[in-house]
Amino acid sequence: MAKLIPSLNSCLSRMQAGEKRFARRLESHLEDDYLCWYELPVGFRYRYSDFIVLHPHRGLLLMEVKDWKLETIQRIDRTSATLLTPQGLKTVANPLEQVRQCAYQLVQQLEKDPQLIHHEGRYRGKLIFPYGYGVVLTHITRQQFEATDLGEVLPEHYTICRDEMTESVDPEAFQERLWNMFNVQFPNPLELPQIDRIRWHLYPEIRINPRQASLLPEEPEAETLVPDIVKVMDMQQEQLARSLGEGHRVIHGVAGSGKTLILGYRCLYLAKLLHKPILVLCYNITLAARLREMMEERGLEGKVNVYHFHDWCGEQLRTYHVERPEGGDDYVERMVEAVIGAVEAGRIPRGQYGAVMIDEGHDFEPEWLKLVTGMVDPETNSLLLLYDDAQSIYDKRKTLDFSLSSVGIQARGRTTVLRLNYRNTREILNFAYRFISGYLKPDQRRPDQVPLVKPESAGQSGSKPAVKLFDSFAREARYIARILRRLHDEQAVSWSAMCITYRHHWMGEALHQSLQAKRLPCDWLDTAQAKKRFRPSSDSIKLMTMHSSKGLEFPVVAIPGLGYLPAEGADPVYEAKLLYVAMTRSSDKLLLTGHRETEFLRRLQETEEPPEDASA
Repeated sequence: MAKLIPSLNSCLSRMQAGEKRFARRLESHLEDDYLCWYELPVGFRYRYSDFIVLHPHRGLLLMEVKDWKLETIQRIDRTSATLLTPQGLKTVANPLEQVRQCAYQLVQQLEKDPQLIHHEGRYRGKLIFPYGYGVVLTHITRQQFEATDLGEVLPEHYTICRDEMTESVDPEAFQERLWNMFNVQFPNPLELPQIDRIRWHLYPEIRINPRQASLLPEEPEAETLVPDIVKVMDMQQEQLARSLGEGHRVIHGVAGSGKTLILGYRCLYLAKLLHKPILVLCYNITLAARLREMMEERGLEGKVNVYHFHDWCGEQLRTYHVERPEGGDDYVERMVEAVIGAVEAGRIPRGQYGAVMIDEGHDFEPEWLKLVTGMVDPETNSLLLLYDDAQSIYDKRKTLDFSLSSVGIQARGRTTVLRLNYRNTREILNFAYRFISGYLKPDQRRPDQVPLVKPESAGQSGSKPAVKLFDSFAREARYIARILRRLHDEQAVSWSAMCITYRHHWMGEALHQSLQAKRLPCDWLDTAQAKKRFRPSSDSIKLMTMHSSKGLEFPVVAIPGLGYLPAEGADPVYEAKLLYVAMTRSSDKLLLTGHRETEFLRRLQETEEPPEDASA
């Protein structure tokens, strides 16, 4: 059975009757090595082909589906057709010419990728796989077709007729009709990396870029070079991103599994459909700054409002002229209570947003989630919660200890688990998970709660994490500064690719002084204002607490001060999750340093050199 993206159920509402029948036939009459997409934008002008089919042996096929009846076609030539409609005569493009132009536009795009073309011989510069295109006539039988002169402008081998796509038609006959639309066949099938490259071009939003500033990359210009290593969502993630329907949805994904990428695509998609703004919330100030920068790069800042939760609460009080509580130790808690009370009293309206999306939802209190759920417009009822138990670090709850339904999130049966980690190398992921697994165990809870998930590596390999010991924290700081300078000068690693994350403020001061002494550019996110000004793309080393690093990623991460973990009097499980979050910020190189013996340091040293079968 072929995989259709988006899932058929998610796009039935916008399909014409003939498109529904043809989609069902693709699913039922093609094997599972076929990939099929519905209404996928092609190229830079966003012209649509109704269906795109990809097969490793056959190649790429674009299909246009028409529900035209024979009696409605008043005139047709090679470029246009005149149809009789209830509104009168209407001239449209010849569907074969329409899909042909779409195919050529896509081919021109793919031919810019050096890994998808021949580099020598008669086909030099041409694609290494065949492509074709055709038309599906869902209300015209083959006998009717042959009784007319349609074949002069719609050649027979480029068409599929009504009686050739019925449920009872032989699957081999159906497939033969598809592949008759190709003019050539190539002897060598596409390999999986080549298929992923094609998907990378077909659907830009599935790209997983290791640099945090490119969650939603711009459409590639003509001279853009395709990365040597292509990272794309797996098929589950791609189908999920394009198939999210109405209602409440929960995505439980391990660190680095592309949750935020899916959120970004969802914003991009809904911004085109909704009249009310979209609200994106998270707990972390720096993550909110990162998301805001990404939305600005796509021109969505007027349609997508990004806040960290308490800033949003303050904005609600200001906008609706609700008195703020007086300052004090528990000011933040009282501010949230003021918003909740004002909503219950009707002073702050519910349903303000066309959609609400919550990133890192495991950090939200149940009262916060209940408040935010009420902000979704009932007419759209669109809510997306992104979650990972292993990264809950802002309170001492070890797991989600309340049901989602108790806070108004109705997502039973609409929860998806993402296990594959794309951010970290296999070495970093295994290192971090072996450490955290001593403190957290997968468990099973009520149906609308989310269990802890063991991450699986997407397969990228790199250098092993390094654990270095010194005789003082000052030496740790100087060593880290020296290593970062060497990476920049000798390996051309940009400053923006580097992050140092620490546990206590005094560590930040010592690290900042060490970087200044070496004259290394540094953005120290030591205050709320500095966190709000955070720009991931600025060419500087980012210095921040472990809490602030949550939700971010960098190719190079250094974590000093292991001799002070777990912090004195702190819950070891809480501290272990905090360190796990910090370690999984690294997509390539991870350095940890310490100078005092602690439980964590001993465990990390044991983890550093695992037995050979531990990576399985």
